[in-house]
Amino acid sequence: VQLQASGGGLVQAGGSLRLSCAASGRTFSGYAMAWFRQAPGKEREFVAAIMWSGGRTYYADSVKGRFTISRANAEKMVYLQMNSLKPEDTAVYYCAAKIGYLTGEPQEYDYWGQGTLVTVSS
Repeated sequence: VQLQASGGGLVQAGGSLRLSCAASGRTFSGYAMAWFRQAPGKEREFVAAIMWSGGRTYYADSVKGRFTISRANAEKMVYLQMNSLKPEDTAVYYCAAKIGYLTGEPQEYDYWGQGTLVTVSS
């Protein structure tokens, strides 16, 4: 399994960005796909997750109502639409994958992509 994240950049507070994660290497039926983030000096933090089959989602409270996770099965893409961005959303964002149920625990994810940096200016 390979995961390739992209779409990060510099945006002003209140703005929007869409992150993309290209997944390859196998079919992902039965997988949970997730986004995590890590700010400088902080631990990796769960953001959102989605089941590849069925599309059930799970969000961290800090992003609920502002971020939306989605997937495009045929293209093997996972997206994170981020609206109403705040300076505290500044972090390196990672996509991750695991077999089975949704969870926000990073140690349960088996596959990780490289990060993409999101910087939100005030």
